[in-house]
Amino acid sequence: MKRRQLLGAGLGGGLGAALGALPLAGCQPVPQDLAQRLAHVGGGFVGQDLARGHALRGATAALSPTGAAPAPAVVRRVHTVIAGGGVAGLAAARALRLRGQDDFALLELEDEVGGNARATTLGGLPCPMGAHYLPVPGDHNPELQHLLEELGLRRREAGRWVYDERHLCHSPQERLFFQGHWQAGLLPTEGVGPDTLAQYRRFAALVAQAQQTERYQIPHVLSVPKSASAHVLNGVDALTLSDHLQKNGLNDPHLHWYLDYCCRDDYGAGTTTVSAWAGLHYFAARHGFAAPGADTGRDEAEREAVLTWPEGNAWLTRRLAQPLGERLHTGCVVQRVEVGKHGVQVDALDTRSGQSRRWLARQCVVALPLHVAVRVVVNPPDALRAAAHRTPHAAWVVTNLHLRQPLADRGGAAPAWDNVLYGSAGLGYVNAGHQALHAHPQQPVVLTHYRALGAGPAARADLLAQGWSHWLQQTVAELLPAHPELPQRITHASVARFGHAMAVPTPGVLGEINRQRTFLKNSLLSINSRLRFAHSDWAGYSVLEEAFALGHAAGQAPA
Repeated sequence: MKRRQLLGAGLGGGLGAALGALPLAGCQPVPQDLAQRLAHVGGGFVGQDLARGHALRGATAALSPTGAAPAPAVVRRVHTVIAGGGVAGLAAARALRLRGQDDFALLELEDEVGGNARATTLGGLPCPMGAHYLPVPGDHNPELQHLLEELGLRRREAGRWVYDERHLCHSPQERLFFQGHWQAGLLPTEGVGPDTLAQYRRFAALVAQAQQTERYQIPHVLSVPKSASAHVLNGVDALTLSDHLQKNGLNDPHLHWYLDYCCRDDYGAGTTTVSAWAGLHYFAARHGFAAPGADTGRDEAEREAVLTWPEGNAWLTRRLAQPLGERLHTGCVVQRVEVGKHGVQVDALDTRSGQSRRWLARQCVVALPLHVAVRVVVNPPDALRAAAHRTPHAAWVVTNLHLRQPLADRGGAAPAWDNVLYGSAGLGYVNAGHQALHAHPQQPVVLTHYRALGAGPAARADLLAQGWSHWLQQTVAELLPAHPELPQRITHASVARFGHAMAVPTPGVLGEINRQRTFLKNSLLSINSRLRFAHSDWAGYSVLEEAFALGHAAGQAPA
């Protein structure tokens, strides 16, 4: 994970030296005896079957883009094929059902749908393997609000909308291990000087100014008009967030650490990689940036409200998949999508039987990551080629730790749902059981630790080269300063790897999205279009709201 090193090297001057004093190395130093202290821990890899994805690469290379595909063992006819069972594909299936179209097939590579929102169990306890929360959607996102109503999470009481308290994140929501103890919130505040606080206020003003001059919202890929993209015209989109901060005289190391953490958490890469537009979007499209002591005029609980479950967002994706029945085909490696005169031909490998299967359909919703879609679509459109070429993906590792009993509470801020260590290479851990209403102080718990490895082949190579125990040791080494008793309390561990977990919004991403938006809308509105594209990659970054919006639009499009 080289992102931390780049942060120190790329900021220059006094700030680079200040950050150089922080423990920002990509891999956490591991105590020499840690492997021995963890020898009793059982575990292994879970989640994505990486061999299937790599087999797809070999299979598509063997198929001639212009020649005939091998004869399939089975041929089926449906109205619509949905290629990909992540949030976008599931949203497309739901939209088809809502408009009365039940003649479709959803093809998913893995044995369970959900994409980055799948889950597992450890020691009998549910825990996420990826995305673990959903911010309460605003009124500009009625489709997602409707889904939450359908699932019983949102209802109207006394003329106002309320959310089921059992699914809203319980307090305390987050805390930071900073200067040797836990503080409430993730922005470093306790013991910082007046200059740091002044820079917090200046960044808050920068976000507020951006909100006034630019239309920020989530989802944005289909709704923000091209004319609203002032950041393309004034050059903000061409800068990294780090460069934009420097340009505005914001060089405080605590502010930079916090913003780097936020970018790694939402985008998989730090401030020296992520577009300044995306860095501002993180705050401006949601809850803004509240400097300590500022009166925002909004209730804190309302401002930060998120929905979460022990199994993370798999709670949502499993309910989206439940009505599909026999229309859902898991373990299917989509190898070829070809548009013909009378429809679309989709070839896929059934990993259970080893047979090649062909679906003949009127249309296909391509709900695949860009780097996969460009491989399997025969003669891909120029917009798809361009988007796939310019979109890097970050690799992630998600490690779940089963503890025989909760960790010790050493004072400071109380144990929270989200727990982050200042200066660490990872992104901290989530307590999967935080929502439990009747937790026993001695009962087992699961902690879910997140680590973004950055984008590029080197990060993916490191991901594949290391065994599961390496990532266990890295996770425990990171958390030891706050939890020295952790090694003795772990009983089992599971490690989920994502080689292409999420699109990274690098400089120029907004301009590219503006060009893609016309292509996406034309494909959705044209009754003659055989391919509908739906995946969060088209939005330039990976969040459930963007994937759901694109999938819903693809399923609602005329055909």
